[in-house]
Amino acid sequence: MSDIDILSFGETMAMLVAEQTGDLAAVEHFHKRIAGADSNVAIGLSRLGFNVAWLSRVGADSLGRFVVETLIKEGLDCSHVAVDHQHPTGFQFKSRNDDGSDPQVEYFRRGSAASHLSVQSISDTLLSARHLHATGIPPALSASAREMSLELMTRMRHAGRSVSFDPNLRPSLWASEQEMIREINRLAALAHWVLPGLSEGRLLTGFEDPADIAAFYLDQGAEAVAIKLGPQGAYYRTQLDQGFVAGVPVANVVDTVGAGDGFAVGMISALLEHQSFAEAVQRANWIGSRAVQSRGDMEGLPTRSELIVEFEAADREQAHSYSGSPPVTAAAANT
Repeated sequence: MSDIDILSFGETMAMLVAEQTGDLAAVEHFHKRIAGADSNVAIGLSRLGFNVAWLSRVGADSLGRFVVETLIKEGLDCSHVAVDHQHPTGFQFKSRNDDGSDPQVEYFRRGSAASHLSVQSISDTLLSARHLHATGIPPALSASAREMSLELMTRMRHAGRSVSFDPNLRPSLWASEQEMIREINRLAALAHWVLPGLSEGRLLTGFEDPADIAAFYLDQGAEAVAIKLGPQGAYYRTQLDQGFVAGVPVANVVDTVGAGDGFAVGMISALLEHQSFAEAVQRANWIGSRAVQSRGDMEGLPTRSELIVEFEAADREQAHSYSGSPPVTAAAANT
């Protein structure tokens, strides 16, 4: 049996976060963290006790060392992270917003080490993982990273491993919207569990209603689909069941970045623990709500003990099932 529970891959960047509000040009003080949707999920799953392997490339620079050292401290197996002596580690600047609005983010990742991921990065050891989590970010980085994503998802599915996929759309990284839609849906067809936001699902499928979006992916070969509806919660659909699980009320939204990654952590962890899809969505909503109450992309992701104390022992009356699609509000439409 494999020692790896979950394999995740992608680009983790160094992130310089403003320590004061205002335009980034006027900010004088920043602190250093890491950023990356794929690694946020990997960290969240590691905190819940899973053995998570991380596949990526970093530059032979101080930012690359910082990224790897941070991930190792979070418990990730980084033995499959290659050091690239020709290309740098990507980084970003992130503004500080105290009103709960989306922060300003500026990326410096073109030609980064991670964009040179390729099929040659895949090893037989990685293919022994129980589960693969993939997102739409690596295939947006370069043609070689896209080829690797397709190969890795194909081989894991053919090997009988479970595969989850979050579209995590980054339109600015693609040559065109048409190419993005085609390639993302091509990858989604290889996943067992597809986890789009509502606006992503509408763009990718052309359907408006969550039930129709979910049906599109079920017809492509998915076993189950969960559609994030922001504060409202999430709609899910499998071949045998469908429902709506209400969101968890949050009194003070601090930072919305990483909420979708928290949702993925909840879904994957619960499903690998053989919980029902409705139960998985319930956990996913809770972790997503916890993420938005902390400043930073992954700082709010819980440990196993926090999950037990704060979620499993909490009153679950907020979550309820609804047969069919939920009413979709303007707020949900912006998810």
